[in-house]
Amino acid sequence: MEILNLSLPATNRFASNYLEQSPEIQSFFHYRYNEYNDDDKRVSELSNRSFPRMEVAEHIESFMKRFPSSEVVIKSIDKLKTNNSLVVIGGQQAGILTGPLYSIHKVISIIKLAEQKEKQLGIPVVPIFWIAGEDHDFQEVNHVFVPVNQKADKWTYPERVVKKKMVSDIQLNQEVCLTWVHNLIENFGETEHTNKLLEFAKEQVSISSTFVDFFANIIMELFKDYGLLIVDSGNKEFRQLQKEFFKSQIFHHEAITDKLLEQQRKIEKSGFPITIEASEENANLFYYDQNMGERILLEYDRGNDRFVGKSGSLAFTREHLVVLAEENPAYLSNNVVTRPLMQEWLFPTIAFIAGPGEIAYWAELKLVFEHFDIKMPPIVPRLNITILDRSVETDVAELHLNLADVLSGGTMKGRHQFLESIKDKEVESLFSITKDQLVKQYRQLETKTLELDRGLLPLLKKNESYLIKEIEFLEKKLDESVRLKHDNIIKKYARVDLALRPDGFPQERVWNIFYYLNQYGLNFISDLMAGRFEFDGRHKVMKF
Repeated sequence: MEILNLSLPATNRFASNYLEQSPEIQSFFHYRYNEYNDDDKRVSELSNRSFPRMEVAEHIESFMKRFPSSEVVIKSIDKLKTNNSLVVIGGQQAGILTGPLYSIHKVISIIKLAEQKEKQLGIPVVPIFWIAGEDHDFQEVNHVFVPVNQKADKWTYPERVVKKKMVSDIQLNQEVCLTWVHNLIENFGETEHTNKLLEFAKEQVSISSTFVDFFANIIMELFKDYGLLIVDSGNKEFRQLQKEFFKSQIFHHEAITDKLLEQQRKIEKSGFPITIEASEENANLFYYDQNMGERILLEYDRGNDRFVGKSGSLAFTREHLVVLAEENPAYLSNNVVTRPLMQEWLFPTIAFIAGPGEIAYWAELKLVFEHFDIKMPPIVPRLNITILDRSVETDVAELHLNLADVLSGGTMKGRHQFLESIKDKEVESLFSITKDQLVKQYRQLETKTLELDRGLLPLLKKNESYLIKEIEFLEKKLDESVRLKHDNIIKKYARVDLALRPDGFPQERVWNIFYYLNQYGLNFISDLMAGRFEFDGRHKVMKF
């Protein structure tokens, strides 16, 4: 396996500036992600703060008992219990079959950076993946894409979830899931690895009762040998550890919103768009109605000094909400603003692994963190990885395409140039002249028709349109005939796009890890993990 490093722009302008560490965005963060001196400063800051290390470690130890484990995982839990340990953390929603590839890239990033930081700092550093099980957007996690007829075909899990249930509470129908997964894997095409992959999937379904279980079982089976720990933000026991922090958020909710809006104004003034939708009414907390199984966003009614949800159908006084946080914290959950705060209160974070969108929204939280006299952790861009099959690499070379251009924008430009080169210019010119002459003759006929019988004009127009269409039909057929002679080359363009830029999107946002496990086998993960990665902001192309 070979790794090629390429410099590519990020998916948004803010993240591109962050990768370059440009001066105009430095003021929005407390640390630089690629500066060793800043790591030392962060370690010093963390040493002056207290964390519920033992409580968190014991919760993780209990929570992970039902998932695949190893001696390395147990060692990570023991590390987390030590007074000077640090964590590298990142998270994602619990997508079915782990969702798009970038979830796997994030796991790899967390593990690899934790290894590097531990070696660099001489301090125990633990990799932790935060499963966003409290999220209620089922439509974002219930599907994968499958290559069908040179297109990315969306395969959606067949069961519907009508209410805004937390993903942690969505039950998995094992029979339905197994049938769906079996059909999906078979649709990838049979390889020497298909039967083992089907057995692997069947095992994970059989031991999972919820969507989060299914996600966690797959992730831990694939990465248990690398010491990865996981938490589920939707887990009721985990939120028992958060009650004091929930109370702090409730007491300071107005300041949280005010500081967020103030920071957003600074970012807008610098010419960047904001990413977090916010208003003065934000309470930055959800209430989870466990009887209805629905997650409801709370807003603050300043005039009546109360927290309301669903147009006033729910209402809490500040005191009531504080009591709820103390006695039943499972009824509360964080939003995009308060989740990073909760994470930083619970874990001594030496680095947060972020995707391009996350980098942008963390920048909007700086003043919120400062309100609580803490700093945001170094925000480290996750590894951006593209898997390049040798056959696709051959196609790229034979088509004389630039790989960086393909990864950024697909083959459209090269394909267009090729199609232009194979056109018969003389035939194209003849058809153009023929249509022009026909139009001119019909304009003369139109003049005469106006003189003789205006009522025949619609028939004339219809007749003209029919003839134009017939000429264009013939032109299209001749064009198709020419293309057919070069069909092998045209299909190569399509194969390259499907592999590297499916439907115009980056590979990591479309394809799922099971597609590659079917192609390369379950050892594919260990092959990925064998790579030596630098967190330098460059795109990693892994050749297989």
